[in-house]
Amino acid sequence: MSNSSSISHFLLLALADTQQLQLLHFCLFLAISLAALLGNGLIISAVACSHHLHTPMFFFLLNLALTDLGSICTTVPKAMHNSLWDTRNISYAGCAAQVFFFLIFISAEYFLLTIMSYDRYVSICKPLHYGTLLGSRACAHMAAAAWASAFLFSLLHLATTFSLPLCHGNALGQFFCEIPQILKLSCSNSYTRELGLLVGSALLFLGCFVFIVFSYVQIFRAVLRIPSEQGRHKAFSTCLPHLAVVSLFISTSFLTYLKPLSVSFPSLDLSLSVLYSVVPPALNPLIYSLRNQDIKDTLKKKVFPALLFKWPCRRTSLH
Repeated sequence: MSNSSSISHFLLLALADTQQLQLLHFCLFLAISLAALLGNGLIISAVACSHHLHTPMFFFLLNLALTDLGSICTTVPKAMHNSLWDTRNISYAGCAAQVFFFLIFISAEYFLLTIMSYDRYVSICKPLHYGTLLGSRACAHMAAAAWASAFLFSLLHLATTFSLPLCHGNALGQFFCEIPQILKLSCSNSYTRELGLLVGSALLFLGCFVFIVFSYVQIFRAVLRIPSEQGRHKAFSTCLPHLAVVSLFISTSFLTYLKPLSVSFPSLDLSLSVLYSVVPPALNPLIYSLRNQDIKDTLKKKVFPALLFKWPCRRTSLH
């Protein structure tokens, strides 16, 4: 029996049993990481370089790209290092840092997706009040609130989780450090406080989910009342990318965090964790850029020429 004070490192889940399969996982994670870095980097560059994209929707999309970059850079590099060097170790401090930053970026992404649903609701259901309700100052305040809430949320979970005594070794059943896996190592009568915090967090996230659903119910009702087919198609095209990202993120993360701790299938847990922590940062830019003509035009006219010929992009304020 050992407690957290005597643990200097954790053992992460090995992605494969053989070195060949570990190298395959390394290459797969490398490809996904490069796709995420390239896609989100292009979105950030497009929004930063084009005055035409300095609107609330693209401002929140830029913040979403930052959360995607942060989340994948928090978990995947260590998994790639372990696969390449055939090791499972992560230091105690490194595990705490991974939990802290991953929770910040994941929570901020969820809060931003909630805000983006409000942006779409105002844009379609209250277009005459769009400039008033979503001015530059209001957008900055909402984005700051999302990041600050995510920081406090992560800090609270970090302090609670890593104050628990750990009585069941140091092996985690996941390729990165996450709270449910650490709770499995804690003493059976010691994680009640963190479990209560998780329940409270689940209720908060459920409230955001209800808000998103309510927003889209109102959006679909408004869109169906548009008389022209072209108008309905244009309205739907602005909502479908966000709806697709929300569906992927919520379905996988809810399955991961809302299932009982006693229910554990390593292969299922690993697949779900990859789906909500690794795949979305690479898919989100693809979903948004393929559906949005403004981003594609900006990439063609400004970002790609700037990268090829090193033209500086002109930075302007958000409107």
